[in-house]
Amino acid sequence: MSVFDIVVNDGLWFDGTGVPGLRRNLGIRDGVLVEVSIDPLPVGPDTEVIDAAGKWVLPGFVDVHTHYDAEALVSPGLPESVRHGVTTVVLGNCSLSTVYSTPQECADLFSRVEAVPHDAVLRILQEKKTWTGPAAYAAALEELPLGPNVAAFIGHSDIRTHVLGLGRGTDKAVKPTRSELARMGTMLGDAIDAGMLGLSSMTNALDKIDGDEYRSRSLPSTYARWREFRFLNRILRDRGKILQSAPTINLHPNVAAFFAESSSFGRKKPLKTSLLSGADSKAYPVIVYFMLAAAPLLNRFAGTDFRWQHLPVPFTVYADGIDLVVFEEFGAGAAALHLQDQVRRNELLRGESYRRAFRKDYDNKFSPRIWHRNFYDAVIVGCPDESLIGKNFGEVGDIRGVHPVDAYLDLVVKYGKKLRWRTTIANHRPKYAKKLAASSGVQMGFGDAGAHLRNMAFYNYPVRLLKRVNDAQRDRKPFLTVERAIHRLTGELAEWYGLDAGHLRPGDRADLVVIDPAGLDESVDGLFEASVPEYNGITRMVNRSDGAAVATVINGRLVYRDGEFAAGFGIEKTGRFLRAGENSPAIESVRASVAP
Repeated sequence: MSVFDIVVNDGLWFDGTGVPGLRRNLGIRDGVLVEVSIDPLPVGPDTEVIDAAGKWVLPGFVDVHTHYDAEALVSPGLPESVRHGVTTVVLGNCSLSTVYSTPQECADLFSRVEAVPHDAVLRILQEKKTWTGPAAYAAALEELPLGPNVAAFIGHSDIRTHVLGLGRGTDKAVKPTRSELARMGTMLGDAIDAGMLGLSSMTNALDKIDGDEYRSRSLPSTYARWREFRFLNRILRDRGKILQSAPTINLHPNVAAFFAESSSFGRKKPLKTSLLSGADSKAYPVIVYFMLAAAPLLNRFAGTDFRWQHLPVPFTVYADGIDLVVFEEFGAGAAALHLQDQVRRNELLRGESYRRAFRKDYDNKFSPRIWHRNFYDAVIVGCPDESLIGKNFGEVGDIRGVHPVDAYLDLVVKYGKKLRWRTTIANHRPKYAKKLAASSGVQMGFGDAGAHLRNMAFYNYPVRLLKRVNDAQRDRKPFLTVERAIHRLTGELAEWYGLDAGHLRPGDRADLVVIDPAGLDESVDGLFEASVPEYNGITRMVNRSDGAAVATVINGRLVYRDGEFAAGFGIEKTGRFLRAGENSPAIESVRASVAP
């Protein structure tokens, strides 16, 4: 027997199935975990040895909600996720993918919704987009020097734009013809045949289009009627694939329709459905009880296969001036974000009629919302006037004798994007955050890696959940066992999404992360900034908790260790495109050879 490529010594090994960890030595060869042993394993002159004594060795994390679609084309290593032990990422969420639409259409669809630079996304796609369909798209991803493994949804807005055009696809008066629906169905079927996970959609109208021609219209999928949804859902159900979406946030909520579509009543099987977002909302504190109860009860008694996607950390967002997606949810905020020219925007913000409208929206306690609309809970963290740093806008208004809205708008007009502030909109109460993290109706996700570059950084949310779990164990107030938390972040997700990932058993692909529990400290909550050359050098928020995830292995290659990436990372391929429900033939062969 040849020696191993990598040996991981003396770590507490978790296999991703939810069973307790065992102290073991792991031997990796040809990209696969081939031996798990109590005894020492042989080491050759070229064997990489990872000393995991006192550490946890677990499957690489699966991040099911990212928006790396453009970034992966020019920075395929995706280091901001890999450095925290993420070894599989899912693209194509929220109705947005780059499969069918033109580069211009994709840039218009992505940029404002996901707060990434429009011109950079357009340039990347103009340079890199060589495909016109899902099979060629999957092949193009497979050719990239991927860091992590990649899986993908096909986006409903992408399909709709290709069939109807961006203009007709965002026109309330337009109903797709039978032939147009049939084309959408064929495109969805082709995407499934190419190995995609299913369809991502969006019904929440606050997500707006960028660009000039159709600026500020909502995403195309929000204009679809339920006839269209049911048609596409039937294909997903018949093929055993997934619907990822988000319900409306307005006076006519449609979440019950999603529940009904997911149910198997009157059908042979349920529709797998994953919705944004299971959260403890500051705007609606009581809704957490609905989030906790709905999915478990429906899955048990209504024949659904339904999950909420949940970010298992406080949902804290940052903003430069008024550039924050939550302002899209009411008229005055959306009117400001519609204007790209700063001079025209400032003229609008100064106007008294505009301010009256903004104050009316702000004070309206009955309009549906994501943001709690409380400027007393919005703290200034950066400003040329340093005397304001640490104050909230309500306090500034009190000092100046003006309404909090006027205090905020005065500062935005004066300082623009140099005014930086933050607020927490959800998951702020530890009691309910723990309940959500333990709920069977919740999936770990919604980190939005690769999006909202200046607004938030949740690249290391799996590590942050493990810190909370570890702290609770230490304080003898557990809400999850360590092995259950690991299962929730790895194998549970991989199994539900149909991905060959998330496990670390003999015969499994060697995707793993080594976690040092001593590094699960306050550093995991730290925020930093880093330049993104691929996006015109914009500075984005990132995480740097290098003492927690101390090593990452992908497909049997050590790619990250002790704060440093391996030579060739992002140039040499380690990840691959994962097709739903399909295992690698090479790994299947090795699995057969190591099967007991």
